[in-house]
Amino acid sequence: MSKLPQEIVEGLAVSPGAAFGRAVCIASQEFEIYRLSVADGEVDAELERLSQAVEVAQQDLDSARDSASAEIAGELGGIFEAHSLLLSDPGFLGRIQTQIRTDRVNAEWAVHETATDLAERFRRLDAEHLRARGEDLIDVSRHLQRALGGLSHQDLSEIEGDFIVVAHDLTPSEAVRLGRERVIAFAIETGSRTSHTTIIARSLHIPMVAGLAGLTHKVTDDDPLIVDGDNGRVILHPEGEAREGYRAAETRRRARWHRGVRSRTVPAETLDGVPVTLQANIDLPEEITEASEFGAAGVGLYRSEFIYIERSPDLPTEEEHLEIYTKMLEAMAPHPVVVRTFDLGGRKLAREVMHTAEENPVLGMRGIRLTLALPEIFAAQVRALLRAAARGPLQVMLPLVTTVEEVRAFRRLVEEAAARLEARGVEHSADFELGVMIEVPAAVWIAAELAREVSFLSIGTNDLIQYSMAVDRNNEHVSYLYQPYHPAILRMIRSVAAVGEEAGIPVSLCGEMAADPDCAPLLVALGLRILSLTPSTIPEVKEAIRSISLKELKEPVQRALAQSTAEEVVQCLRDALPSRYGPLRPPSAASD
Repeated sequence: MSKLPQEIVEGLAVSPGAAFGRAVCIASQEFEIYRLSVADGEVDAELERLSQAVEVAQQDLDSARDSASAEIAGELGGIFEAHSLLLSDPGFLGRIQTQIRTDRVNAEWAVHETATDLAERFRRLDAEHLRARGEDLIDVSRHLQRALGGLSHQDLSEIEGDFIVVAHDLTPSEAVRLGRERVIAFAIETGSRTSHTTIIARSLHIPMVAGLAGLTHKVTDDDPLIVDGDNGRVILHPEGEAREGYRAAETRRRARWHRGVRSRTVPAETLDGVPVTLQANIDLPEEITEASEFGAAGVGLYRSEFIYIERSPDLPTEEEHLEIYTKMLEAMAPHPVVVRTFDLGGRKLAREVMHTAEENPVLGMRGIRLTLALPEIFAAQVRALLRAAARGPLQVMLPLVTTVEEVRAFRRLVEEAAARLEARGVEHSADFELGVMIEVPAAVWIAAELAREVSFLSIGTNDLIQYSMAVDRNNEHVSYLYQPYHPAILRMIRSVAAVGEEAGIPVSLCGEMAADPDCAPLLVALGLRILSLTPSTIPEVKEAIRSISLKELKEPVQRALAQSTAEEVVQCLRDALPSRYGPLRPPSAASD
């Protein structure tokens, strides 16, 4: 048999890491679904079949939930709690029962028709995290179909060695189950950055590439594969050079990981003695462990909207907020934890909260605007923040601020929430430090006025670049204009840093630029002394900072700021410090 040629399939990088191994192709269990008529006298028996299947499916989901809780902390077990609720939801189960009674059809057909219709409705929604609800419906319907047919899950326990799962799609319960069976990577034709399956893969530290159109038609069992979760590609039948390259890269990755853990107590300090504080960006509470491992000096950005996204369509309770904030404060003590209030809206639009669609949501009701427009909805978070502030150095940050009035209006919300807690006799503190995100040009140019209202500023470069360059960073046709090294971006960063120094308040930067070891020294040279970044990138950024001298950088950076284009800026820095910078690359345009 002739050797098959190497082929690269491009996809979407959703869970970092790289893996080399053999493929195991998982076919989504397709069920032979036929519409069968049910006699009038047999309808009750068919409903009883459905009821028994629900009990079996519930046991299946309970097992998946327990596995999730054991493997990746209790918070993600909530995904399966939501699945369990579908089994008693009148909008789902009730509709199946109604179809059996009304159309006199078998349970399998009613489950199939109901799940297909509802899932398709979810897929047509604009909000990505709501489209993911269609996956939940399909997952639950598969559990029901298996139970109705007396089928069991595919058993991979007898497969020897580690393997890479290749599939059209994976539901959350499948991801948890397979993630415990020596799976070293996922390569999936469907999926997104915010799907529950992706969240689970990241939490299990399993590399995953999604959006690999046509992959299942190219791969068969035991085919050798390389899954590159950093760059979003899969290499089929990798040749010797590619294999060795990824093996070497993975060896370096593991070495960096261990070196990073060992260097957690080493200060992030330039050669000429300038200290830099490196904090962690956190999406999920379980990432706190990783932040501690790498020596993060606190949490510089906790994206609290992920609490909502995980529990949607239900709003998180005050107690749920408080529990998460308290855990982070305890884990990071004595360092601070910065909680960004809900940044819902835009691509993270919460339709259950908004109740309306927007023609251009990125420029609409999002961030602090949504909080102020619907204070009764977000009151639980404000009260929880006040209560958590009494337990440790909690700081609160407001997203997408464009006016001073927004800051003052939020303070009034805090006063009202504090009064309610006082009336209830609940311990709280209104003395927390309040800061704002600088992520639109308007905020840059009123930074001095904002600095008089707050205790700190934080530059969110992901959105700042997007709004300054008028570019949708997820639009492949204009992504070339997403330019972190554009002179305008660098000048705005320097301007805000100077405002903070003059006002005597800290200025941090929490965008993807901070996580890039090429960019980080430049940011320090621009006047920043606090960077907040993905926990796993802290060691490499720390190493980059410890390798430069600000005195040495001063003149090249001044020349770089005087350039006309991003390319000229990069060339200027590369020419001046080739041994420090090497080949500069643009940071990723990851979502804020």
